[in-house]
Amino acid sequence: MSAALPAGLQAYFDHAAHAAPSIRDLLPLYAEQLGGRFLYGGDNPRVGYRGVVLGFAGGGKVELLEPLPGSSFFDSFFARHPAGGLHHLTFRVADVRGAIDRARAAGFEIVGVNYDEPEWQEAFVHPRSGHGVLVQFVESNPDYPRLAPGQTLESTLAGEA
Repeated sequence: MSAALPAGLQAYFDHAAHAAPSIRDLLPLYAEQLGGRFLYGGDNPRVGYRGVVLGFAGGGKVELLEPLPGSSFFDSFFARHPAGGLHHLTFRVADVRGAIDRARAAGFEIVGVNYDEPEWQEAFVHPRSGHGVLVQFVESNPDYPRLAPGQTLESTLAGEA
């Protein structure tokens, strides 16, 4: 396996994701201490999680994740990290299919390929070949996702988004 993706892949860091049993447990650090402001969020019932994205001074973003009731999505992750931790790093690419082809050609194991959402097409480099970290490639419109009218952090945490 190559240590780096082949030259020519232009990837732009988008965000880091921290998963925990409860997003509310993460807010004292990320919102209160570090000053993160709510940008958007919502439930992903297809996969089984709720996410909240906070923005920080300088443009950085952190996605906070928790399992939806009855979901097994994070079971293996929480078996290894009971309190939670870094779940994935997300990079935006202009062509997700090209990024997948390049990564596979370099020997990286690709999982979770999803083209179902036209505005958010994604794939992941498995942690086994990503040096212990799940790395997400996303092809997306730069302003997607967006905050829904009237959406707040509290409505999102209540599952109303």
